[in-house]
Amino acid sequence: MIGAEIKRDENFKRNEAFHKTALKLLAQKAAHVTLGGGIDAIAKHKKKGKLTARERISMLIDPGTKLQEIGLFTAYGMYEEYGGAPSGGTVFGIGTVHGRDVVIVANDATVKAGAWFPITAKKNLRAQEIAIENRLPIVYLVDSAGVFLPLQSEIFPDKEHFGRIFRNNAVMSAMGITQIAAIMGPCVAGGAYLPIMSDEAMIVDKTGSVFLAGSHLVKAAIGEDIDNELLGGAAVHCEISGVTDHKMANDEAALKKIRSIISKIGHFPIAGFNYEKPVKPKFDPKEIYGILPVERNKPYDSYQVLARILDGSDLDEYKSGFGKTIICGYARIDGWAVGIVANQRAITKTAKGEMQVGGVIYSDSADKAARFILNCNQKRIPLVFFQDVTGFMVGSRSEHGGIIKDGAKMVNAVANSVVPKFTVITGNSYGAGNYAMCGKAYDPRLIVGWHSAQIAVMGGKQASETLLAIKVQAMEKGGTHISLEQQQQLLNEIQVRYESELDPIYAAARLWVDGIIDPLETRTVISRGIGMANCNPEIPDLKTGVMQV
Repeated sequence: MIGAEIKRDENFKRNEAFHKTALKLLAQKAAHVTLGGGIDAIAKHKKKGKLTARERISMLIDPGTKLQEIGLFTAYGMYEEYGGAPSGGTVFGIGTVHGRDVVIVANDATVKAGAWFPITAKKNLRAQEIAIENRLPIVYLVDSAGVFLPLQSEIFPDKEHFGRIFRNNAVMSAMGITQIAAIMGPCVAGGAYLPIMSDEAMIVDKTGSVFLAGSHLVKAAIGEDIDNELLGGAAVHCEISGVTDHKMANDEAALKKIRSIISKIGHFPIAGFNYEKPVKPKFDPKEIYGILPVERNKPYDSYQVLARILDGSDLDEYKSGFGKTIICGYARIDGWAVGIVANQRAITKTAKGEMQVGGVIYSDSADKAARFILNCNQKRIPLVFFQDVTGFMVGSRSEHGGIIKDGAKMVNAVANSVVPKFTVITGNSYGAGNYAMCGKAYDPRLIVGWHSAQIAVMGGKQASETLLAIKVQAMEKGGTHISLEQQQQLLNEIQVRYESELDPIYAAARLWVDGIIDPLETRTVISRGIGMANCNPEIPDLKTGVMQV
């Protein structure tokens, strides 16, 4: 067993109060985001006889279950010149339908009539990526006016833009991944392909419509005078064109039909990841609030955090006396067997008596982690990374010792790992440390951050001072002398901007992480992730590139 009883001293209480306040503020922002376009927009939407996106999802999933939402804070603080786009105008997550994990994507028509912003396309592609990686059925609840035209150049033609979604529709169908669409509102132009390229499509009478061009455009293009219902309503597409498969009386009937279809899907082989009855940690997870320091650069013992997450607070540690700035070992989270790779934030000492800075990856730690990752792949054990990393060690001693070589070895192992990977950013996530500890670029099945997470090339202080030096040098080169007072003012301006980009919501808005969670949700999120990953039995053989030893 790892961990120990914590002394609830003044420092513990100060940490606890700080983190609880931060989480309360986060919850307030989340509550505001869930209102989508706002109370007035919701009332207008409901007057049409339609449920909201969140009501539709709630009715679709099994009673008593909860949607594992992805991307709640998508677009937060973005597109302000257009009035904002809460959650990118789309609600998406993993829900349980008749006991089966299902990816659910619902347009929020209270946000710009469900129009697609550039980040909306990125969010929908993430939904399809999760369905593909885990072989999960996907349900599209369509209610969208199509592409947000003022930003069409940023969403239309490129590889990861709007058209990629329809390409994925075709690929997923060929893979045998069930796709079900319900047209619950307008479905216009190129967006019409998404539901119709699904395996089964239904449309709600009088509120749903699908066409390549609406009545106004038809009038302008060919002079035909026709309303949207006669052009592409439920009766047209279920009784004349045959484009859709089911005509539904209302939202409730459509959702009931989807549940009925999913209830009849056959069961497929699973990956078979090791699972036992869950055991709670020996120590209270709420104590994490008091363990995490207020000051980001202050060391703390990462074993104490893990002891409040792992089943029974048990860790079968790997190479415990070597490479101490990364903790590796076998454990369980909510019953699932996992391989833990976690940054140790405490100051450690090598066998030679040399002190190592917490949160920094040294050559020995990188070498250990790379080998452990390969071991987990051989044993078919999913990997869970706990990131609080400031980067790799620098300086002549590290360079002469081959830090780049050992860092590359770890990155190689992470990149080529074939078992499911999950990442939790608990604190700092700086520079190449983000990559080595399985950042977004390395395909974690889920990646979440705690409220205390920060993602950047480097910390705020170092970055601000570096940016100031560059700016001062450029100005003085141009003949402008900068006084110490002016330099301090510039530094303050740079720090304010840079610190705003370190806010975890900034990362979540851009989908660098799938969400920001309370530390107490960590076990649930990881367990849900491994459960969905278990639905895909196809794990390829491990192959790695050239690694210098």
